[in-house]
Amino acid sequence: MRILTIHADFIEVEPVKKAIADAEKIEGKERKRYEEVLVVFTAVEAGDEDVAGSANALADEVEAVAKQVKTKHVLLYPLVHLTSKPSTPRIAQSVVNEAEENLKGRGYDAHHSPFGWYKAYTLKCKGHPLSELSREFGARPVTEKGGEKKPEVSESLKKEAELKSRFYIMDLHGELHEIDRFNFGKYDNLKKFATYETKKVRAYEKEPPHIKIMKEHGLIDFEPGSDPGNFRHLPKGKLIKKLLEDEITDICVNRCGALEVETPIMYDFEHPALKKYLNRFPARQYVVLSEDKRLFLRFAACFGQFLIAHDLVISYKQLPMKMYELTRYSFRREQSGELAGLKRLRAFTMPDMHTFAADIGQAKEEFEKQFDIGLGWLGELGLDAEVGFRIQDDFFKENKEWYVRMAKRFGRPILVELFKERYAYFITKFEFNFVDIMEKASALTTVQIDVENADTYDINYVDRDGQKKRPLILHASLSGSIERNIYALLENEALKMAKGQKAMLPLWLSPTQVRVIPVSEGQKEHARKIMEGIDKARVRVDFDDRDETLGKKIRDAQKEWIPYIVVIGEKEIESKKLSVSIRKNDEKKEMTAAELVKLIEEETGGKPFERLSLPRDISKRPII
Repeated sequence: MRILTIHADFIEVEPVKKAIADAEKIEGKERKRYEEVLVVFTAVEAGDEDVAGSANALADEVEAVAKQVKTKHVLLYPLVHLTSKPSTPRIAQSVVNEAEENLKGRGYDAHHSPFGWYKAYTLKCKGHPLSELSREFGARPVTEKGGEKKPEVSESLKKEAELKSRFYIMDLHGELHEIDRFNFGKYDNLKKFATYETKKVRAYEKEPPHIKIMKEHGLIDFEPGSDPGNFRHLPKGKLIKKLLEDEITDICVNRCGALEVETPIMYDFEHPALKKYLNRFPARQYVVLSEDKRLFLRFAACFGQFLIAHDLVISYKQLPMKMYELTRYSFRREQSGELAGLKRLRAFTMPDMHTFAADIGQAKEEFEKQFDIGLGWLGELGLDAEVGFRIQDDFFKENKEWYVRMAKRFGRPILVELFKERYAYFITKFEFNFVDIMEKASALTTVQIDVENADTYDINYVDRDGQKKRPLILHASLSGSIERNIYALLENEALKMAKGQKAMLPLWLSPTQVRVIPVSEGQKEHARKIMEGIDKARVRVDFDDRDETLGKKIRDAQKEWIPYIVVIGEKEIESKKLSVSIRKNDEKKEMTAAELVKLIEEETGGKPFERLSLPRDISKRPII
């Protein structure tokens, strides 16, 4: 944060017109005068997202100057032009408002000029040696009876904020292009991704569309009885989540051959290996107090898996060795201004796999295989994404052709971030980033090559010469968090709807795959028998038995994105064929129940299957 303080005989401020859409609401535009006042021109910057801590720091600095110039009158004047890296308007306004209240609590006559307005002002500076001062500072803890009101921040997170890295677009020939000189042409999403990464505007100015969709469809909702960023999963949302969990677990355990484990969700801050790792991982922690111990809630499965690996006797013959856990849950104390539904939350399910590799050659081979698995995962979900590589300079120079090879398999230019000094434990990583309708990017699949933690956790393997050696470790979430996958699925359908297309989840993830609707009361018994017959197969089917018109039943099924709608009337009873509306291609077909089941089983073959934990009769379901 940056401030410029002016001790003034007076300042007169008049709001002229709005500078931003979400400008502070004010009554009238009268000119206000403040006398014998300390004017504090204030710029809240990126990195000041800890609102309470930043407001406390601002109040401390203002009070220090106010005591020097002997005034109790303060005007906080938001001035974004003091910085080249401003925070979001919402964060800045929150910091200014909270600092104002903080100063009032200390006995100051504190005010602020209208936020988000162009203003005209007249100021008379006193001109003494302390009348013009500037300060630059960061957030500070807010101390209360209960202790510090501030999340734990790792040294890595602080270094990441200071990181001097360079971003490029790498084409399929391996040439690096400055972002502002690259011809994006048909690569519009890559441009949005590059802008998102370089501008680092994380907060949403309005609600992302997936939040409305998840509520309307009765999938997932906020939990008012918990901390923000924690969610309740209703039956349909729980089904989707469980299917995704089952599929990615099958990939990691059965296809990749990982050892599946389960580890604790909280760990001791003072454990020597964990303490070092905490300061090499860019995340904020939840703190739990237990008797005389301070514990933190895990933000990944690394701790538990590395402590297990420390206790194993590993031979080079067993490498590469993989270990996997589906963490329910991992916790990250994200800044409140950056929370955005299922995109960025504080409690999430992370499929976490670690690969222990003998050397850099083996590590690169596994890294490349996992790159391909990530591409396959995107295909299973019907999603498109942009690829980003983050690489230490020297490693990129030594392995450039390797990166080009992966870019060619992706088939499009990619974003490359190069950094000279490691701020964390990895020398390279890749991310597949989904770009949503509001031009925000979110990492799904991600893999890193870790060169530190075998030392940190004292993990060894016995090489062919009988000597103990340190493995390299690959951190992999081949899907990314399960919740973020649901966010991407819903946002992807929002993109389709914005183009006038029909929304629909992949068939294997659709809570109801078939809905059977009788035309009238006379066909109910036959329609129920059809539903019961389909239900015996690996198909999720339900039955609209409500006393509603046929038109309303069909409209409701369409609103739920039901892939196959079966209407049963007298004609269907006589012909023994079903009238099936197929959402995917907007076709209507006649087929037997057996043909419909075969069609669905062919499309969902090899995917996990679960029953929906709601009554099959629509009339018996609670209204969500």
